[in-house]
Amino acid sequence: MNLTDDRGSVTAFSVVFALTLLICAGLVVDGGAKIQAYREAYAVAEEAARAGAGQIDVDRTYAQGGQFEVDTSKAVAAARGYLASARHAGNVAMTGSRTIQVTVTVSKPTTLVSLIGIANVTATAKASARMFHGIEQGRP
Repeated sequence: MNLTDDRGSVTAFSVVFALTLLICAGLVVDGGAKIQAYREAYAVAEEAARAGAGQIDVDRTYAQGGQFEVDTSKAVAAARGYLASARHAGNVAMTGSRTIQVTVTVSKPTTLVSLIGIANVTATAKASARMFHGIEQGRP
């Protein structure tokens, strides 16, 4: 037996290097999918919240002499309608009388890390919108 025999060492190095390269590529490609899922979730949550915050209670506005208020049932329905039209599921809630909050979770399939059993990446985003009328300084 020759102690300076290096046969097979290049093969082991090649396997380890290829595996490392595949893992790095998987993190880059599927990490990009995770970022894309978050951006999509945030954009949908923002738009759904805006759709809800724009629903004015007209009767109450005229009764209060022009003070705009959100119609909470219409606001929640508008936000849910936007989510349905965008084909996303999410949670919609009113916080206070003028603020609507929407939470959306988006899943994207993975490409390379699916080889190790991770089929999807998910991202959750939360956005809120508040209806303003005129200039409101010093009001929370």
